[in-house]
Formats: sequence, C-alpha cells, structure tokens
Amino acid sequence: MSAKRHQAALAARGSRGRWRRWRRGRPFTAAVLIALGGAEMLVTLRAPLGVLLHVGPQGLAAYLVPTVLVLCGVLLITNPQQRVFYSLVTLVLGLVSWLTSNLGGFVIGMLLALLGGALAFAWTPDKNRPPVVAAEPEAPEPREPDNDADTVLLPGMQTPDPTPADRG
Repeated sequence: MSAKRHQAALAARGSRGRWRRWRRGRPFTAAVLIALGGAEMLVTLRAPLGVLLHVGPQGLAAYLVPTVLVLCGVLLITNPQQRVFYSLVTLVLGLVSWLTSNLGGFVIGMLLALLGGALAFAWTPDKNRPPVVAAEPEAPEPREPDNDADTVLLPGMQTPDPTPADRG
C-alpha cells in the first residue's frame, strides 16, 4: 500500500512541476488580475443599483472596455510573446474604464486591471531556463544484430565494427 502512495505522490509532484513550469513561462498572475478586473467591471454593470445610467455610445463602451480587458487577460496567457502590446492596451483601457464603466467597476476593477497591466509590462521570461518544448517520443535504440550476415542497416545507422574473427 505504501508503494502505491509513493507512486501517487511522485505523479502528483510531476504534474505540479509541469504546471509550475508552464505558469512561470508566461505572465500568469498579471493575466489573472487583468481578467478579474474586467470581470468585476462587467459584474458591476449588471448590478441592480439605481444610480447607474448607461445611455447611447457610453453604454456600449461600458460593456466593450471590460470585455476587451478579459480578452487581454486570456491572450496574455495564450500568447505571452505579445505581452507589451496587451499590457499597454490594458493600462489604457484600465484608465478609460474610470469614465465608461461606473468609475472603473467602483475602483476595484480598475485597480486590478492597472496592477495586472503593470505586472505584465514588467514581466520578462527567464533567460537562464531552457524553453519549454513539447516532449517528443524517444526513438528506440538500435539493437545488436544476431547474425552479421543478416544485418540490415537503416539510414543513419553505423556499420557494425568487425569482430577479430571476421578480420582475418
């Protein structure tokens, strides 16, 4: 029973390690903060408060700004190479949300978006860590032939060294 627990612990540790490497290879925290800020702004737009008023183009912008913020958060996770562009868009939209989305989602959503945008702008990938690539299946190692007369060489294989009996 302890062997099964040990194997389960090793499997869990391996999956956590893969998750940690994937998460650190992108501005994950910044993207989550940006998406939460946009979602909070969208929630406050739907709040049943009598003081909120959306008329005309400002009503469209009230829904468009937080939606683009959530989209920027998702895109930061999926495409971290474009982090500078997404972070600048986030910072501009975070400030614009003050006017369009009920004081930036009652200030909370705006602060989350601005903090996430600043973190995304400042994030840089670790230069010392090798890039994460998809694991390719390993090619099977060539076997030693049983009989030298029946040896078939595939492209890329070396010819076997002759044995002392074959040389003379």
